[in-house]
Amino acid sequence: MSMTAVRSVDPRSPACRAGVHIGDVLTHINGHPIIDVLDYKFYSYDPRLELTLKGADGTVRTLRIRKQEGEDLGLEFETYLMDRARSCANHCIFCFVDQMPPGMRPSLYFKDDDARLSFLLGNYLTLTNLSPREVQRICDLRISPINVSVHTTDRALRAEMLKNPRAGEGIDIMERFAQNGITMNCQIVSCPGINDGPALDKTLHDLAAMFPAVNSVSVVPVGVTRYREGLYPLETYTRDTAAALVSQVEAFAAKHLEEKGTRLVWCSDEFYLLAGRELPPEDYFEGFTQLDNGVGMLTLLSREFGRALDLMEPQEMEGAAPFSVATGVSAAPYLAKLVDMARQKCGMIRGEVYPIVNRFFGETITVAGLVTGGDLIQQLRGKALGERLLIPASMLRSGENVFLDDVTTADVERELGVPVVPVPQDGYELLDAMLGIELTPEIQKAAWENEEFYRYNP
Repeated sequence: MSMTAVRSVDPRSPACRAGVHIGDVLTHINGHPIIDVLDYKFYSYDPRLELTLKGADGTVRTLRIRKQEGEDLGLEFETYLMDRARSCANHCIFCFVDQMPPGMRPSLYFKDDDARLSFLLGNYLTLTNLSPREVQRICDLRISPINVSVHTTDRALRAEMLKNPRAGEGIDIMERFAQNGITMNCQIVSCPGINDGPALDKTLHDLAAMFPAVNSVSVVPVGVTRYREGLYPLETYTRDTAAALVSQVEAFAAKHLEEKGTRLVWCSDEFYLLAGRELPPEDYFEGFTQLDNGVGMLTLLSREFGRALDLMEPQEMEGAAPFSVATGVSAAPYLAKLVDMARQKCGMIRGEVYPIVNRFFGETITVAGLVTGGDLIQQLRGKALGERLLIPASMLRSGENVFLDDVTTADVERELGVPVVPVPQDGYELLDAMLGIELTPEIQKAAWENEEFYRYNP
């Protein structure tokens, strides 16, 4: 069946009222060919539509629809994209997927590099998969914002880092997008001695030249697992090299702020933690544009948690059952500070924070989103866990109770003898979870849907 075939029709929708049937293939809207979800969303926005459909028996018919501007037609198709997701054409020297252990579920080995997922879901792409027609379509339809994995603007170096001779063309595409007013949020995965130092200076200056089309830039450290046999030799950042990079980025950001009114570029929290530096205050992050790349995530969590505490009376916190928190090594000290903040307001709070060393991927991986269920079981067995174990929802597969190693929360609960509570990246919800206030299914679902934690995978 065609991937533009209708799989379901909302019974209360404009499409249902007009007579669209399951199995119909949507070929045109207002005369425009519908190739994929971008065409569908763009051309179905108007209040008056003419749909061309091909029925299961091969007959073609036309339906006219009137609806509210922007109202959804109410159709679901065979695939979300109405097309196949495009796999990555690169062989990046820092690719996290290439560093996965064998034997994991197949979906974890798929590398997407799809402009449609960038626009719809916020995925980052390298631009190496775009044909001239697709570049033109993005400009014509003003598909924006686009999230771009830049890494370097040195064309030769980019081709070398991505192991793709066409990689340098991505910078030309960015310049074309900038000329057409397409907003871009950019990511740089920084590799010691490769694209930092002078190369990073060039990249930041080149991206700044595309401002305001380049809206924001994040710099994150490369993630290196223990599964790198036969791969490009990469080093990890030390305390000194991380500190030097943070200083370099902050100096550039300060100058750009003075000249243009925005810092434009930020280092991820992970860089500050590696450098042993205090995280910047809330106003430094200018609205947390790069939050999904871990930029300002802990600062925002602390701010929300502090405000949640301010709204609580000490007596409301009394009687809370003891709890435990498991997280990645890098975030553990900050979560311990939050527990101490709660304890200072109400001395009855009893909670322990356990940093989980990542033995599954290797101890150089310290973020919470890559902690596995097996490591939780191994390292927490026999520990004082209280009456519930809180974990970041980012540890789990989106919409499910499954860790990266296919261990489930039920497995962890059975092995550790304590309920596991996934908590969204939200300070208010974290305080509720510490106090034992039940998280509703709606809140948990929102946590899973919004927890696309940065995993250093471009």
